[in-house]
Amino acid sequence: MATAHKKILVTFDFDWSLSDQDTDRWVLEVNAPHLRRKMKTLKGEVQWTDLVAQTLKEAHAEGVTREQIEHSLKIMPFHPAMMRAVRSLKQRNPNVEYLILSNANSVYISTILAEHGLTDLFPNIITNPACWTADGALDVRRRVDPNGPQHQCKIGCSPNMCKGDELEAFIAARGGWEAYDQVVYVGDGGNDFCPALHLRSTDLLLARFPRALTTRIAADGERLGLKCEVSQWVGAWEVEEYFAALAGKA
Repeated sequence: MATAHKKILVTFDFDWSLSDQDTDRWVLEVNAPHLRRKMKTLKGEVQWTDLVAQTLKEAHAEGVTREQIEHSLKIMPFHPAMMRAVRSLKQRNPNVEYLILSNANSVYISTILAEHGLTDLFPNIITNPACWTADGALDVRRRVDPNGPQHQCKIGCSPNMCKGDELEAFIAARGGWEAYDQVVYVGDGGNDFCPALHLRSTDLLLARFPRALTTRIAADGERLGLKCEVSQWVGAWEVEEYFAALAGKA
């Protein structure tokens, strides 16, 4: 009798984790560098998701089109090794479930996934909502409405979303942590530290080095009770190696 495959949830941050760039910054660097500079100047004064939304409205007013934004997303770096990794793991273990948990937005992520033929692999996406208006502007909003109840995260998540809360809610809706033999989290940013604290000792955190997540782990991981196994990666080819090993154990 064939051995049943392990049930594994693989959760990806998107920018600099699944993809090899930062969507918010890239779109403006390609289409409106002067607005990218303005956004950098205002970063400490305006909440990031609000700042992205505001800057996209300015870009639209200056004539940046939907087609230009979509084109920039389609040419944004996305490593072939990462594409191989997610496809191969799912092929070798059909019980693998993928989740994207990202502070980007739904239009950016869905456009990039579609361009690389990955849409069907990622039916679960938790991010800031976005939509195109009738006149071709991109409207981006916070996942957590600033006019409604706010999350109470004390770890350092942005006001728009607590990634730890979102991961917990997603897993609870699927039967709880016991529904998964293992949870794997692939991330790079400081806001990936919060969900990492929710992982169990049997789970795996793939933290990109040298970025804010590895810095935060070194500073606060032991003090705040980080339980999971932590492995570092620099390039997507290393994630491909980790996923090949996962497939071998599955």
